[in-house]
Order: sequence, then structure tokens, then C-alpha cells
Amino acid sequence: MDLPVPPRDDADVPRWTAELGLPGLVDVHVHFLPERMLQKVWAYFDQARTHYGTPWPVQYRLSEQERYEVLERLGVLAFAPLTYPHKPGMGEWLTGWAREFADAHPRAVRTATLYPEPSVVDYLGRAVEAGARMVKVHVQVGAFDPRDPLLRDAWGLLADAGVPAVVHCGDGPIPGRHTGLGIFAEVLEAHPALRIVLAHAGMPDFRGALELLERFPNLVLDTTMVGTAFSERLAPLPADWPARLARFPGRVVLGSDFPNIPYPYAEQLAAIHEWAAAEPALGAAFLRSVLHDAPAELLGVADRPASPISEESPW
Repeated sequence: MDLPVPPRDDADVPRWTAELGLPGLVDVHVHFLPERMLQKVWAYFDQARTHYGTPWPVQYRLSEQERYEVLERLGVLAFAPLTYPHKPGMGEWLTGWAREFADAHPRAVRTATLYPEPSVVDYLGRAVEAGARMVKVHVQVGAFDPRDPLLRDAWGLLADAGVPAVVHCGDGPIPGRHTGLGIFAEVLEAHPALRIVLAHAGMPDFRGALELLERFPNLVLDTTMVGTAFSERLAPLPADWPARLARFPGRVVLGSDFPNIPYPYAEQLAAIHEWAAAEPALGAAFLRSVLHDAPAELLGVADRPASPISEESPW
């Protein structure tokens, strides 16, 4: 099929997905956090010129309910609300909060997070038993080594359970003490059955991420912030990116970083559309896989029906 016109703005996204023959989107990389923690995250982004050398205006600085309704209007059928600790003692609390959030919001799946601490296997194991569909691991913010012996059994638990983890281990937007794809490759070597979503496609080391896809068949990339005008200024994609992606069918999934992105959600979708349009081997089949089929399989929601849009939603 010919590709439809890419979405012009957020309001145009449902038209685009419908013309692709999709019921909607499935997003594996969305952030909902406890309110006080979220305000601190936004305050950090308000100082992005100091931290990252460029402004980072949060696009969706709205209440929790309003943010959820934005996802509804975009046609996001299911999403993984990701949390991440930065010190011991937070992982269990955030995992419990994420479970309660998902139970109160039909389009969210249960998620968990982790931190290298003696209790990690206990609370992670309980979360998996309670139906967690995704685990968030933020090596940069947590400032921990993913090879920490305290995490060995946690990685093994996830590998045995087949529960995927979204892992931010690349050096973008700035390097951390234990970031770098080579470091996390050692975790993959030790636990080859792990199902890992490489957040931000390993930004800025996109070629390194593709090399990891060659080596580890259970690894997939998410699209979070990749190829947008904002990120292209900081971490441009290789010119042959679309052609390289064609070698890995089913191994790219939609991620957005909503709500903390400095541009409208539709810009991420338009960037993915550009890859599909640039490479004949991708096309509409690639878009259907990235936007819905592959992430739905990853989260175990392939058969989930769409939830009704809230009556309060203005669209």
C-alpha cells in the first residue's frame, strides 16, 4: 500500500494510524511518576541549558489526568508507565506506585523498576508474579553499574520470566558513570535470554546499537526521541539508518518519552514515517510493526480491545 500523508500534528495522528490500517498505537516508553517526583524532574529540565547545553521545554506539562487524556486522544491503546529510582529504597516504592497507577488507568500496563540493593530480587519477583509487563532500568539517572553483583539474580529472574526491560544505558543526552553500550553488552553476554528494549536506540551510538542487534536476538530498539529535529541537532542518525533497520524486521518498537519531550508527540511519529518512506524495504509494513504489532507483542497486549475515550476529552 502507498503510505498515507504523515501526521501534521497531534490531532491528525488518529487519521494517520487509521489509514495505515491500525486500531491505534502501543508505546513502550512513557513516564508517569508520583507528583512530587515529577515536579523535580520538570525542574531539572527547566535547567536543561545548564545540564545539556540546550533548552528542553516540556511539551505536556499538564495534570496527570490531562496527560492520560492526551494519550487517549492520540489513540495510544496501551502504554508502559515507566518509573526509575536514583537511590536505594526507591525501587520498591516506585514499583508499587506504578502498579496502582496501571490498575486505575485501563490503557496502562503494570510495570516495575529496579536498583542494585539487597531487596531487589524480592520486590521485583513480587512485581513479576503480580503481572508486571515491563521493567524500567535507568543506568544514567540511577548512576549504578548494571553489572553490579546485587543485580545478577534480578537479571536472571527477568530472563527466566521473559519479562522485558527498557534500559537506558547509552551515553545520551550526556554520559554517566556507567553508561555506554559496551558496559551493558556484558550484562547481555551473562544473561543471553534477557528481553531488552534499548532505550533511545542507544543514542548517540546508533551504529553500536545495530551491532548489538546483530549479536543478541532478544534485543530490540525503541524509537524514543530518535530522528526528531531536536535530537538530530545533538545526535544525528547515520545516513543509511532506514536501510540498516530493514535488516531487523520486528525489532524496532515505538517509544516516545511522553510527557517530557520538548516537541509534540506527532513529531516522533513523523520521524518514523520518514524512515519508512526513505527505504522501499520498510514502507507501511514497517510502520504497522513499529507502531502497534511489535510493541503489543512485547507488552502482551496484542488482543487488548481499545478502551473508550474519557467523556471529558474535547477531541
